[in-house]
Amino acid sequence: MTAETSPSLGQPSAADGYTSGSGASLAGLALGSIGVVYGDIGTSPLYAFREAATAAAGQGGIVTPVAVIGVLSLILWALIVIVTLKYVVILLRADNNGEGGTLALMALAQRALGRSHVVISLLGVIGAALFYGDAILTPALSVLSAVEGLKIVTMAFDPYVVPLTVVILVALFAVQSRGTAKVATFFGPITLVWFAAIAIAAVPQIIRTPEVLFAFNPLHAVGFVASHGMIGLVTLGAVFLAVTGAEALYADLGHFGRRPIRLAWLTVVLPALAVNYLGQGALVIADPKAIENPFFLLYPNWALLPMVLLATVATVIASQAVITGAYSLTQQAIQLGLLPRFEIRHTSESHMGQIFIPRINILLLVGVLMLVLMFKSSSALASAYGIAVTGTMVVTAMMAFIVIWKVWRWPPLLAAALITPFLLIDLTFLTANLLKLFEGGWVPLSLGGLIMLVMYTWRRGSRLLFEKTRKLETPLLGLVESLEKRPPQRVKGTAVFLTSDPQSAPTALLHSLKHYKVLHEKNVVLTIENVNAPRVHPDERVKMREISPTFSLVTLRFGFMESPNVPRALVIARKLGWQFDIMSTSFFVSRRLLKTAANSVMPQWQTRLFILLSRSANDATEYFAIPTERVVEVGTQVSI
Repeated sequence: MTAETSPSLGQPSAADGYTSGSGASLAGLALGSIGVVYGDIGTSPLYAFREAATAAAGQGGIVTPVAVIGVLSLILWALIVIVTLKYVVILLRADNNGEGGTLALMALAQRALGRSHVVISLLGVIGAALFYGDAILTPALSVLSAVEGLKIVTMAFDPYVVPLTVVILVALFAVQSRGTAKVATFFGPITLVWFAAIAIAAVPQIIRTPEVLFAFNPLHAVGFVASHGMIGLVTLGAVFLAVTGAEALYADLGHFGRRPIRLAWLTVVLPALAVNYLGQGALVIADPKAIENPFFLLYPNWALLPMVLLATVATVIASQAVITGAYSLTQQAIQLGLLPRFEIRHTSESHMGQIFIPRINILLLVGVLMLVLMFKSSSALASAYGIAVTGTMVVTAMMAFIVIWKVWRWPPLLAAALITPFLLIDLTFLTANLLKLFEGGWVPLSLGGLIMLVMYTWRRGSRLLFEKTRKLETPLLGLVESLEKRPPQRVKGTAVFLTSDPQSAPTALLHSLKHYKVLHEKNVVLTIENVNAPRVHPDERVKMREISPTFSLVTLRFGFMESPNVPRALVIARKLGWQFDIMSTSFFVSRRLLKTAANSVMPQWQTRLFILLSRSANDATEYFAIPTERVVEVGTQVSI
């Protein structure tokens, strides 16, 4: 399937999963997706029903059976409509060369409407920024809610909940540099045990109080919201906690394929979640005091400590999935020109998607620890949770309309009829979560706003810098023509000059001629091109054109899910006639020293921010995996 098309429902594509020749069975991939994709939404029962039922109780503090069934109905139908219909049935079909996620959807929509479409770019930036808020909130809330189960065993553990949470989180982020390849094998089976445990414990409660099954009637959900006014809207915001993590279904599409993800959801995850929520509701109907922590109170005393340990492991797994998702999103954002270059380490030889970004890891850890120390309880943190996820879902629905209309070629009215109900539901949940703005909801919004500012500043500054340097550069073809007519002294070997504009002579080439007054026997002007596709086929990786006997233009194309490795890509150029030998090749890279111009187009604060971001960017040599002993850097000063 090409990036420009998408299959109609029922038509197979690369995103359906791996072929049998890959050695990965459908069942094996489904098991893996249970651990990675569903860790976040799978641990929502720890706090979602408790917060929703507490909100439904209002100031009186007593939740009635009618309110419990109303809350259960809202949760069940949120799982059915938002997760099953919107994500599992529809959005998993909107893949970009087999990849999913907010930025992949943005790339699809941009290609359909035009690369420079401002609205789509803005929606993509908003979705990406809000995801980072989710990536910080999820580990803090999930691990804290699991460790709080110790208080059910004995209140003597109460003073140690926050310190123990901090220790677990520090350990979790400390091992990220080792990669997830070794522990990922255990994620699926452990999470499968988790889903079995949460379902089995709930069955006896449902048998004792079978009236909770009335929650499957959607009229109870509608009636509760309609009859409870503001309390109903507040409850709706808490109910949304049950579907946080749904975006992972779409974001992890490229890791497992749609068929394994669908199979895991319909056969394991959805049934287990539904049974557990019904069991918690039945327990609270039988004993309203159980609202304090209905999840852990489902278990007998002898099983409490094992379940706390299992919940802690499950929440660590859930956190791991979000953390690695933040790494992948950062890599995509760098490739799309939304962030400066960061050091990206590959932690697996067999899985190119397993990466580690040290700077993002540190920033996430600092943010997570600050949240835990600020809020100190999962109930307080729950108020901050939800806005980021609902905002991302609204953005996803808007871009999905463009993709269904333009890429799938549905009539606009039919596309609107399909997406509008989901968009209205997402907007309703977003409105409900905005009620928690002053109780902690400002945290993800502030974080998202800061990240949006950084992305906007980097993109704007990069464009202005490109335009300014282009005006100062010499046309490449004219320079090459004059060099061929009156060549300077030649030296053996090949020189590769990196540039972002193949029409102009690279700054490094001009300064090399100015200072060294020599030219290599063979010279290559190399451009790295990032395309709006997750990956580029090896046959399309290299484009090579000879412009003179001693000069060639080479373009290397990389997708936004790929880490650009220049030496590896240049090996492909041998098929096109270039006898590439890295040991006789020198790479010339220009290093710009940016200064604030007196008449800068951007505000002074934004110019300073761009310069700061530019200085923090990872060295081009490391980013493009060029051997440092083969690199010559030439410095230039540019005012912006």
